Amino acid sequence: MRYSVAPRGLFNGVQIYFFLNLRQNLITKIMDFEPYIRDIEDFPKPGVVFKDITPLLKDSKVLVQACETLCDMIGDKGIDKVVGVDSRGFIFAPLIASKLNAGFVPVRKKGKLPYKTFSESYELEYGSDTLEIHTDAIQKGEKVLVHDDVLATGGTANAVCKLVERLGGEVVQCNFLIHLTFLNGADKLNGYDIRALLEY
Repeated sequence: MRYSVAPRGLFNGVQIYFFLNLRQNLITKIMDFEPYIRDIEDFPKPGVVFKDITPLLKDSKVLVQACETLCDMIGDKGIDKVVGVDSRGFIFAPLIASKLNAGFVPVRKKGKLPYKTFSESYELEYGSDTLEIHTDAIQKGEKVLVHDDVLATGGTANAVCKLVERLGGEVVQCNFLIHLTFLNGADKLNGYDIRALLEY
């Protein structure tokens, strides 16, 4: 899985992000998202500990705060398109796009998009998979944010970056809710700006 190279926080290796709200008398807000991530053991197969984000999603205040913090990590980079990765990347990517006044682009598994596509295959632990993007989704020179829920081994995000660049887009950041650093996924995204709300 992929993970962030952003600075680490102070609580159990979890990144805590601080951001300034100028409209509220320069008060610094602090949000610890880790309590809203639930560990599910032996899912989807024995030996795997799944990071369940649904407790975060069902709390409206935390959901809004997470989206605002993801946007805050981007800064003023003039994003034109936000690419969301099938399937949980579709949760936050459109929300981020709306806040940035950017377009949303879905990248889906092979055979799921209706129009002409470019494809990129990548290796999994066992076998391979293929992602696709519409050929008209991104224009040459557009600045692109790639978003997914988790950075694990890095294969998925790397394939998405290749698709964006094949269309002439510039990947200015890859951001994630969760970065599983022990899987070394960031190594496959060498050269890209990688950020995440939480690191494990």
